[in-house]
Amino acid sequence: MKYFSKLYDKMLALAKHKHAPFYLFILSFSESSFFPIPPDVMLAPMSLARPDYAWRYAYMTTVASVLGGLFGYWIGSAAFDWIHPYILQFGYEETYQQIGQGFNQWNSWIFFLAGFTPIPYKLFTIAAGALHVAFLPFILGSLLGRGGRFFLVAFLMRWGGVHIDKLLRHYIDRLSWFILLLGVAIFTSLKIWG
Repeated sequence: MKYFSKLYDKMLALAKHKHAPFYLFILSFSESSFFPIPPDVMLAPMSLARPDYAWRYAYMTTVASVLGGLFGYWIGSAAFDWIHPYILQFGYEETYQQIGQGFNQWNSWIFFLAGFTPIPYKLFTIAAGALHVAFLPFILGSLLGRGGRFFLVAFLMRWGGVHIDKLLRHYIDRLSWFILLLGVAIFTSLKIWG
C-alpha cells in the first residue's frame, strides 16, 4: 500500500509547477479557517524542490495562514449561530468549550501552541471569533505559532535537502499510516472517555 509515497511524488511534481506558490497561498489561507489539509504538504516539497525559495515560501505560508485565521475569526464572530449546529452534530461541543477555557487560562499562548502543533487550527480561529477573544493577542500568537512551524519546515527542507528526501521517500508510507492510525485512536478515545 504505497498510497502516501505516490501522493508525495505528486506533491513534488506540483511543487515545481509555475502556479505552485498561488496554490500554496490558497491552501494556507483556507486551512486556517475551514479546509482540513495542512499547508505543510505543499510547503515541504516546494522548499525541497527550490531550497533557494524556502524562506520566501515559509513567509508566504505564514502570512496566508494568519489571514485565513482572521477569516476564521470573522466566521466565528459573524456566523457562529450558523456554525454551532455543525459543531454539535460532529461532536465538537466539548472541544469547543475546552478551547474557551484554554483562552481564559493561556491567553495568546494557546494560539502559539495551536498554530505550531498539528491540532486543527481552524477550531481555534473560529472559537476565538465566537468568544470575542482579544484581537492583538490572537494575531501575535498566530504569527509566532504559524511562523515558527512553517519556518521550521522550510529550514529542515533547506538544510536536509536530498537526505530528507531520501528519508521521507523511505519512511513516508509507514509514517503516514502511523500518524493516521494515531489520530483515529486519539479521536476514538476522546469520544469514548470524553
